[in-house]
Amino acid sequence: MAQASKQYTKVTTGQPNWNNQTMWTGDNLDIMRGMNSASVDLIYADPPFNSNANYAAPIGSKAAGAAFKDTWGLDDINLAWYGEIKHEYPGLYDLLTAVRTIHGDSMMSYLIYMAVRLMEMKRLLKPTGSLYLHCDPTASHYLKLLLDCVFGKAHFQNEISWRRTTTKGDWRQGATNYPRVHDVLLYYSKNASQAAYQQVFVPYGQDYIKKSYRHTEPETGRRYRLDNLSAPGGGQRGHPRYELLGVTRYWRYNEEKMHQLLAAGRIIQTAPGRVPAYKRYLDEMPGVAVSDIWADIAPVQGSAKERQGYPTQKPLTLVRRLVQTSVPPDGIVLDPFCGCATACIAAEMEGRHWVGIDISPKAAALVQSRMQDELGLFFQGSHRTDIPKRTDLGKVLPYNDAKNKRWLYGEQGGFCLGCQEHFQARHLTIDHIIPRAKGGTDHISNLQLLCNSCNTIKGTKTQAELIVALTDKGYIKRKMAA
Repeated sequence: MAQASKQYTKVTTGQPNWNNQTMWTGDNLDIMRGMNSASVDLIYADPPFNSNANYAAPIGSKAAGAAFKDTWGLDDINLAWYGEIKHEYPGLYDLLTAVRTIHGDSMMSYLIYMAVRLMEMKRLLKPTGSLYLHCDPTASHYLKLLLDCVFGKAHFQNEISWRRTTTKGDWRQGATNYPRVHDVLLYYSKNASQAAYQQVFVPYGQDYIKKSYRHTEPETGRRYRLDNLSAPGGGQRGHPRYELLGVTRYWRYNEEKMHQLLAAGRIIQTAPGRVPAYKRYLDEMPGVAVSDIWADIAPVQGSAKERQGYPTQKPLTLVRRLVQTSVPPDGIVLDPFCGCATACIAAEMEGRHWVGIDISPKAAALVQSRMQDELGLFFQGSHRTDIPKRTDLGKVLPYNDAKNKRWLYGEQGGFCLGCQEHFQARHLTIDHIIPRAKGGTDHISNLQLLCNSCNTIKGTKTQAELIVALTDKGYIKRKMAA
């Protein structure tokens, strides 16, 4: 692929080329390729898990008609994507080759499908953006390696375990392993040092409150605990030493602040001569910081208002936590595997903007009905089936402009990027590496020169598909397409 020159690469990023509450139905790869770079704050991706099962919403449910298959083979993916991956991420290509040896065609096919989409997701994230990939132990370990290749291992933040169910009974006849009760969320940031993150807390458990906040003020009913006011390490860290309520020692705070706390009733001495303690109220504490083990969110129950009957539906509480943590006010959430629109509804509940994509047209109807049923809001967005046109590429010449051809001819050295034969300029034509119908642009970075024959063979296919076709016809050696 030709590399863009500096005169063509000045871009503006961060502005979405769609409106809030946009619901696309179609192939998310093509749609994401048409979306502006660095335009979303959070991507919540809940793709198929390679579970070797097929799913369909039951007849009579709100999601009736929605279905997807989660079995994978080489016939289910575009083998040309393999070539795209090799060009962009050679290490990832090697990983996929190894996976085929270890796990077979099914896992490799699934990871190829995911890889080309994750490459686009990374491009779409703002520098402060985050990705949460929801999966289960079927493929989570392979997806972790895949994400390390695409995002870089330094941008891995957490592996979150969500307990989605409980063990059914105390025993299982013929059991050979532990019951599987959790899903995995792999959390990556676009830039580890800039990632938006707001720590989220959950309330203390009753057992902890009874044990730690044992005291209650009679006049207010407020629960509190007594904390140490003595300086850690004595005076080694420069803490002041003075007398307070008849006790002399090194203290955490200076004498002026200590007397202010005493006047405010925040210091208590339980008996003369005892070391004074700080009164810490329960209602002033934020709670327990959420860790990477989530056992406090129940799955969507059969009687829940949010239940749509959609296969593999996730609870709103789970996705709302991600939005609260990783999306700033007025930020944008993208769900590229929208399903029954849980991430869209969660974003709306948290006052964020959102955009969703799903292969099934049913998703558009579900987001509209859920807005009304669960939020009492009228859907003011749009349902689109087109491929968006990027607006973040700066000034773009008409793709067949003579300037583009002269620059590409120099970059390619006069060689066709299909058959690799050398031609005079008049025998080469300008071609889109990724067709415009699949989200490709007229930007110089998406253009190349092909001979007339290769251009005819390529047609509306991608460049990687052309290489596969030329290999099959014997025009180039197979090692070039591998």
